[in-house]
Parts: sequence; structure tokens; C-alpha cells
Amino acid sequence: MNAVTLHNVFKSYGSLPVLENLSLTFPSGSICCLMSPSGTGKTTLFRLLMGLEQPDKGTISFEMPGRSPRFSAVFQEDRLCEGFSPVENVKLAAGRTLSAEDIRRELALLLPEEALSRPVFTLSGGMKRRTAICRAMAAESDIVIMDEPFTGLDEATKRQAVEYIKSRQHGRLLLISTHQEENVKLLGGVRVDLPNINNQKSNTL
Repeated sequence: MNAVTLHNVFKSYGSLPVLENLSLTFPSGSICCLMSPSGTGKTTLFRLLMGLEQPDKGTISFEMPGRSPRFSAVFQEDRLCEGFSPVENVKLAAGRTLSAEDIRRELALLLPEEALSRPVFTLSGGMKRRTAICRAMAAESDIVIMDEPFTGLDEATKRQAVEYIKSRQHGRLLLISTHQEENVKLLGGVRVDLPNINNQKSNTL
């Protein structure tokens, strides 16, 4: 079953087309890795899926009988509450589904114990990124969107994050953008390439 189907989707910003006649399907329970050059519309596609923007033309449909899909996300910016601790940030997304102790156990798989109660603004960029990943995976969602989630992570912490993401997928559709083929392999994902329509047009001039 396909969780998401895009049919002939167009999106432009002014005179700049970003997505043009795009048709894709994302199977339920899969890990789909969008791997395309910058400027090919990966972030725009994510925003369309989450309903933050609307396509100019075309349709986006979700196979969620009786309700709209629930999303959680890691954006290019971490978008954490800087004055809150990692535990408090994850609690905001997890709601009542996880206790504070459960959240501490989850975060301890990604962060050192001493970082769990510190305000986020005191943490390194890599620690913030891992907090954002934990927050997205802890939320009750049907689809998890991650826009360059491994930015700022070294090789060891990236592999740690990858294993955490895979272990917490729980049958959800994961949509992850990346620039590295290695990340697709580590995740065991399916590579999805978006067409670079502006490059194609420049080559025909």
C-alpha cells in the first residue's frame, strides 16, 4: 500500500519553477531517501506534504482511512525551544505517550547523561541535532520527515543516530533528504531522485 501519492504536482516561486509535473509514490512503512542536488525541491516537497504550502497544480493524496496523516519532522534548522532541556523539548512532542523517565532513556541513547537537563542553548550543534531527531521519533506520527538530519554529526554520532532512527521506525513512513549515498545504504532506504528541472532547461538553451 502507498502511504503517499503525488500526481502531476507543480510548484513555482514567482517565475522560478521548483517542481514540475512531479508524480511519485511512497510505500507505507518504507524508508525513502531523497538524494538530489540543492535547489531541486526536496524541502519544497516536504513543505507540500506537511500542508505548509499548497501545490500550484496537481494532487497529493494520503492513504489514511478516516483521518489526516500525522507528521513529525526534523527541519534543516533544529527548531528547538532553546531555554528548555532536551527532555522538555521531547516531552512537548511526545505528550502523554512517554513519561519523563522514558524520555530520558530515549535521549540517553543519543546524548551524554549530563546534557539531558541542560538548556538547549548550552549544547553543541550536534547535540541539538540529535535532540531534534529524538523529538521527531518520539512523536505519535504516521510519517516522519527529516530534512538533512545528519548535518553537523561526525561519523560516530551519525551512525548512532541512524541506528536509533531505524530502531524507532515502528512501521512508519520515513522521508529523509541527504546528499550522501552512504547515508542511503546505512539507513537501508530506497533512493529517490528529484529531477533538476532548472538545470535541464539551462542545458537546452
